Amino acid sequence: MTTQILLAGSGGQGILFAGKFLAHAGMMEGREVSWFPSYGPEARGGTSNCSLILSDDPIGSPVVRQPDILIALNLPSYLKYMPEIVAGGLLIADSSMINERCLREDIRVSMLPATQMAYDEDMKGLANMILIGLMLKETGIVAPETVEPSMEKCIPAGKAAMLALNLRAIALGCGA
Repeated sequence: MTTQILLAGSGGQGILFAGKFLAHAGMMEGREVSWFPSYGPEARGGTSNCSLILSDDPIGSPVVRQPDILIALNLPSYLKYMPEIVAGGLLIADSSMINERCLREDIRVSMLPATQMAYDEDMKGLANMILIGLMLKETGIVAPETVEPSMEKCIPAGKAAMLALNLRAIALGCGA
């Protein structure tokens, strides 16, 4: 089985980190993985997206043109990539940042006010991981027992204090 995922938003929203986390979790589960980040020249506020492929078979190309799953953290990303989701695919989006209603009837749509939830829970900047939690709940693409060890490997030593917050954000998304 092969799943193509596109994570998209603005620089500073943790798109690349979320993709890296999922890629690492896939590797821990013995899957073939491709992680292909792309971002604008700005460190914060520029465009950012990440193509991720998790597969049981070798991956021929890291490019995701028609994702099975789109995680959109802002309106420009939603507008640009939502039409590209394959029929039967899944849209995960932050309704705090996206005020458009998805009119596509051939995809599943799950929206959470992730930015507002992160703010309310004193987890500013972790809307990305709340949406990852929602995706894990909706798809089961990564086993629950893989989440914590993967996160432990992805958090740099200098930010070890962020481990518990990231796990809490994922749990919040899973419980939504």
